[in-house]
Amino acid sequence: MNISMASVGTSNLGVLPEVMGFPHQELSLVMIKKFNLARKQLFRQNVTFSCNRKTGITRAIAPEATKVMGPTLSSVPLANYVPVYVMLPLDVVSIDNVFRDQGKCEKQFKELREAGVDGIMVDVWWGIVEANGPGLYDWSAYRSLFQLVQKIGLKIQAIMSFHQCGGNIGDDVFIPIPKWVLAIGENNPDIFYTNRTGTRNKECLSLAVDNQPLLEGRTAIQIYSDYMRNFRENMSDFLEAGSIVDIEVGLGPAGELRYPSYTQSQGWKFPGIGEFQCYDKYMRTDFKEAATKAGHSEWDLPDDAGTYNNVPAETGFFGSNGTYLTEKGKFFLTWYSSKLLLHGDQILDEANKAFLGCKVKLSAKASLHPPGNSLVAGIHWWYKDASHAAELTAGLYNLDDRDGYRPIARMLSRHYGTFNFTCLEMRNSEHPAYAKSGPQELVQQVLSVSWKENIDVAGENALARYDGYAYNQILLNARPNGINKKGPPKLKMAGLTYLRLSEKLLQSRNFRTFKTFVKKMHADLDYCPKYEKPAPLGRSKGEISMDELLEATQRTKPFPWDEQTDARIGSLLAEYWDRLVNKFFLSN
Repeated sequence: MNISMASVGTSNLGVLPEVMGFPHQELSLVMIKKFNLARKQLFRQNVTFSCNRKTGITRAIAPEATKVMGPTLSSVPLANYVPVYVMLPLDVVSIDNVFRDQGKCEKQFKELREAGVDGIMVDVWWGIVEANGPGLYDWSAYRSLFQLVQKIGLKIQAIMSFHQCGGNIGDDVFIPIPKWVLAIGENNPDIFYTNRTGTRNKECLSLAVDNQPLLEGRTAIQIYSDYMRNFRENMSDFLEAGSIVDIEVGLGPAGELRYPSYTQSQGWKFPGIGEFQCYDKYMRTDFKEAATKAGHSEWDLPDDAGTYNNVPAETGFFGSNGTYLTEKGKFFLTWYSSKLLLHGDQILDEANKAFLGCKVKLSAKASLHPPGNSLVAGIHWWYKDASHAAELTAGLYNLDDRDGYRPIARMLSRHYGTFNFTCLEMRNSEHPAYAKSGPQELVQQVLSVSWKENIDVAGENALARYDGYAYNQILLNARPNGINKKGPPKLKMAGLTYLRLSEKLLQSRNFRTFKTFVKKMHADLDYCPKYEKPAPLGRSKGEISMDELLEATQRTKPFPWDEQTDARIGSLLAEYWDRLVNKFFLSN
């Protein structure tokens, strides 16, 4: 869901436009001129040339996309291995609860397995499984899917997807939350997140009803708990066999721990700051009670924070010397973000109880991209603005002098959770300057605070990319200080999930590059099916007080990152070529 369109399309390391999927007849003259300009600029750089002795013609050497630089590290310790998973299509199980295209899936799964991929990730949609009524679960299609995955020899990351699929960047499928829940919302729309003008968001239930018995006698937390417990009961054979190794718990819109502050279906466009989502009657009442307890009964929810597509300077709340810097603004933002922390903590506690003793990892989504893909939103736009406005409207109270992510990591630590983040493939240069994006610094901050809280961190790419330039950035983030030939690397991610399985990924050139990427993520080691063997999940540690969580907001320096990965795909020339094509050929 990171949507600077400058990074959507990428070159294939110097190939012609038609090879990249753009037939000449579909190219405008302007685009062709841009492509030619990029090619000319590359040749003017006096990079590697060779002389053709027969003709006397000087020509540039275009490196192959899959060329691997550096020696093969066959003796590297296994501790350097980073497992790679691939997300399945959003509708691999259809809205009518059918595992479709089984023959096609089997062929594709075999290709992934032969490429050394460790496993797959799949959304297990609440809106499909419990569609027929409260407590009426149908896991049959997912069982068929899991049986095939198990047969092929891939591991499974299962996402408990309590949100709607559709309405966000990257969504080409629509799967609503259960119809019986939507029917309750017709009579009581305050169960949904609400913006200042009263527009409801039906992607997921508002955290305001976590503990309100408004859903056929159950609270939202009870619904999530019942769903996860029933999943364990019906998938016990896969859990016991070690096929399911990771349970990722959806905590909000797109499965992420955030408010739905930047919903495309409500008119939001990049790089709008988004809107606060706390104007339903339950959140209003909660805020008024909190403000009154703090001795400020006169305080109310913000009315100067602008609309979805404002920039910070256009608002009273986020502008220079804005409300966010005042006592009232700080109180509101602390309340707004703390509600999110408590929400995540409650659901993860139920997940821990549901899967207690299972040999699985427990992950939380804290990223920003298409539905069902991460845990905490990777909101990189306005990251370099003093207000961090887009993060704040999403409930991530992160400023230059306040860490909004370490409290989340500390909360996750009590559940032995993994912090799953996104934007791993992104570089600052791929985004327009006016958006003040900082995906590189954001990733560095989030990964660093997770490691400082002694929890695993996993990640995903936000956009489908098939080029070495993007893969090399992921490789850098996966091992920020490189491979250690004598033992565990200083810093290392616990895993990577690639977005996503598609015909385009499996196209010969793209797939050759991807296979090289998988090999480099594995530190040039052979595929190791026994690498992912989680210990039995222990009971969550004791509750962490809000005061202790808020202590974690003190900013600290992130760990240092190398300038580039030591497991590079392709050469510097190849990366330079991709940058030029991004800038001159495919940028807006």
